[in-house]
Amino acid sequence: MTASQTFTARRLAAAALSAAALVGAAALPAAADGSGPRDSRVEISKVQYDAPGHGSRSNRSLNEEWVQITNSGRESVNLDDWTLSNRQGRVYTFHHLRLNGHSTVRVHTGVGRDTYRDVYQDRRNFVWDDRKDTATLRNDHRRVVDTISWDARHHGDDGRGHGDDRGHGDNRGHGSDRGHGDNHGGGPGHGHR
Repeated sequence: MTASQTFTARRLAAAALSAAALVGAAALPAAADGSGPRDSRVEISKVQYDAPGHGSRSNRSLNEEWVQITNSGRESVNLDDWTLSNRQGRVYTFHHLRLNGHSTVRVHTGVGRDTYRDVYQDRRNFVWDDRKDTATLRNDHRRVVDTISWDARHHGDDGRGHGDDRGHGDNRGHGSDRGHGDNHGGGPGHGHR
């Protein structure tokens, strides 16, 4: 190797090391300023899609139909402008709600006064079809955060287990602690279409 070739090889090696150092330094501020991955996991943890009782459209019955959203991470998450929608395109938009770490909020269908634990869609009709539907949670950038589906013809299984707090799956229940909310009486459900 000539002296000129050795000098060129050293310059190339030095340039490569400098470039690597710049890339590494540029990556540090992004992680340090908190814009990196957060320790928060927001998900749909339970759905009561078949309100107990006769399915009257009373406000009490409407509020017994709900979707539960859980933040299992340590950091709070601002849910402002996040949406929860059904398969038919009915959308609820969260406003002025910060979900603390290790916290849960229930989104009720009927009318009520919002708190940090319960929010209300203020609807006069049922939203969730108890025969077959999908709940989709999207963030403020319209990216899907979580979905959960049920089909009463297939015993409410969305492929992730019933999760009705009786050991049937991953504890992401499709109903209250009493079960997954299927209409076992054989009669018609709410027919929320």
